[in-house]
Amino acid sequence: DKTVSLRKDLSEMHEWITQAEEEYLERDFEYKTPDELQKAVEELKRAKEEALQKEVKVKLITDSVNNFIAKAPPAAHEALKKELDVLITSYQQLCSRLNGKWKTLEEVWACWRELLSYLDAENKWLNEIERKLKATENVQGGAEEISESLDSLERLMRHPEDNRNQIRELAQTLTDGGILDELINEKLEKFNTRWEELQQEAVRRQKSLEQSIQSAQETDKTLRLIQESLAVIDKQLTAYTADRVDAAQVPQEAQ
Repeated sequence: DKTVSLRKDLSEMHEWITQAEEEYLERDFEYKTPDELQKAVEELKRAKEEALQKEVKVKLITDSVNNFIAKAPPAAHEALKKELDVLITSYQQLCSRLNGKWKTLEEVWACWRELLSYLDAENKWLNEIERKLKATENVQGGAEEISESLDSLERLMRHPEDNRNQIRELAQTLTDGGILDELINEKLEKFNTRWEELQQEAVRRQKSLEQSIQSAQETDKTLRLIQESLAVIDKQLTAYTADRVDAAQVPQEAQ
């Protein structure tokens, strides 16, 4: 009869809801690789969309039950109405939970992509430092040339900490949730080690360039004094030559 048919529809819908809950909400997920995380996001999106499509069926069942209740004797009302209310509540909760979990995983995926973006930006900056350190390894020239090399290195080292702080915070957010923790820890260890090594090398290079500038300045000063002394001697010798003074008649240093 109609009651049996309606109860069958209600039962089938309940079974589908229970199966969806077990499959997507009660199963423990482990995200150890980006592929696993991305796959989970896509699965939850499909499950959410499938649940929304079931809304048509839930509405048909609701209409059928309400139409039956309107015509059936009161004795048949209560049980069917209660089953329908339970179904509607369960369905709405399922849709809400699936949507919530999907949004959470989407945010996690976006967080991972953002972390990669910041790591890429910082590694590009570290590449620039490596090139600069190589370029300043054997700087030739005087104090001015060496000073220009030091200035360019110091400008490059005045790099804001914002990106590194973001990397730390994003990584902490993901690993606290046990998501991609091994991969993230590996990437962070590699990045931090490289960052520390290049920072230390840059500090050593700065000190080395400062010492080179000081040495070059002292050399320049010595050369300038020699040139000034030679100019004075040259002037004296020119005067002696103009006056036809014999070498034996001038001071020993002029001779």
